[in-house]
Amino acid sequence: MSAKGLIIAAPASGAGKTTVALGLARALRTRGLAVQPFKSGPDYIDPAFLAAATGRTCFNLDSWAMKPGQIAALVKVGAGADLVLAEGSMGLFDGVALPGATGTGATADIAALLGWPVVLVLDASGQAQTAAAVAQGLARFRPGVQVAGVILNRVASPRHEALLRAGMAEAGLTVFGALPRNAAVAVPERHLGLVQAAELPRLEALLEDAARLISQHCDLNALLTTASAGPAPEATATKAVPPGQRIALARDAAFSFIYPHMLAGWRAAGAEILPFSPLADEPPPEAADVCWLPGGYPELHAGTLAGAGRFLAGVRGFAATRPVHGECGGYMVLGEALVDAVGTRHVMAGLLGLETSFAQRRMHLGYRRATLAAPMPGHAAGTVLAGHEFHYASILAQPDAPLATVTDATGATVPETGSRRGLATGSFFHLITADT
Repeated sequence: MSAKGLIIAAPASGAGKTTVALGLARALRTRGLAVQPFKSGPDYIDPAFLAAATGRTCFNLDSWAMKPGQIAALVKVGAGADLVLAEGSMGLFDGVALPGATGTGATADIAALLGWPVVLVLDASGQAQTAAAVAQGLARFRPGVQVAGVILNRVASPRHEALLRAGMAEAGLTVFGALPRNAAVAVPERHLGLVQAAELPRLEALLEDAARLISQHCDLNALLTTASAGPAPEATATKAVPPGQRIALARDAAFSFIYPHMLAGWRAAGAEILPFSPLADEPPPEAADVCWLPGGYPELHAGTLAGAGRFLAGVRGFAATRPVHGECGGYMVLGEALVDAVGTRHVMAGLLGLETSFAQRRMHLGYRRATLAAPMPGHAAGTVLAGHEFHYASILAQPDAPLATVTDATGATVPETGSRRGLATGSFFHLITADT
């Protein structure tokens, strides 16, 4: 059996499930309960908020990129918790057209695999009893996915709430709570989604506000009683392959997007992670044998990075003798130049010929499967990697030899092949798993 859990999901993005998940997690933690958070799908940002709310590392569970045994192995970290709380992504059944390792990447895949009941967050604005029809349709859509009930959000008045509850009673659905429309609890957003948790000076206050909202308007005891689990698939002891023994890892506001299960896997395999801050003009630590630049928001700090002489000289010197890899934003910084949103061109490390522009915005979003044409840190040529790409940069130049042949979730080839030159490599996708 997997640990008892709940999944907070919704019919669509924007319904308020992040606020509910954060508020519920913090409210239960305030009660003294140990809450283990998870995030369904490849989201880069929500896990940091859920970690802050619970005080425990939040791991992504991805049914497209991860096999059932890998998911089961990750879920084991919640074995000692009082409750596992997973936040869904997009709509409950939203995923890609063609299944991957376990499913389409939909939240419903995780619910069916692990037997965790789903609590739907419904944006009730502009409707009354019709919300029950929507919820009932979701509850009946896929056998094996248990919708335990709903939390009504953006409820306008007591009369509105009464109509909503009447509809839910007719549909046979439990109402765990009703949140008022004027509740002033919201997490700021930017073009990649939520602003990063570390950037919010009021993070603790926001979490406490969300906890009070949920405590006042939801039945916490009923939610706890509803949590359950089904038979778990057999956990697969997948040993992560770290990119090196001592990994110089860029970590600051410009370089923050790396999946927690990747770091945990590297450490479990015996690797040592040596963080450094390019924004503080720190070079990669000399003791490292590989340097890894994750994604993040380098476009918001392009001027600072371009002026970080010690960092740029340090990473260039490092790459003369040891491997350097960049993911998405890190890849852009390893390139020749980055053009910011107002059109200013900033010279970057120049280890690769890549030039990107945020003045010519174009969204790149989706799962990626890459077959390496050459080695990269931790993986040999021919290895198949699964990852996710999400950014708004246009490619002005990508002149180096391709790192990989890359396809999207439909199997179509994409031009974002990554690059390699000497000991420097880079990719636009964030690595989730590798077929080893």
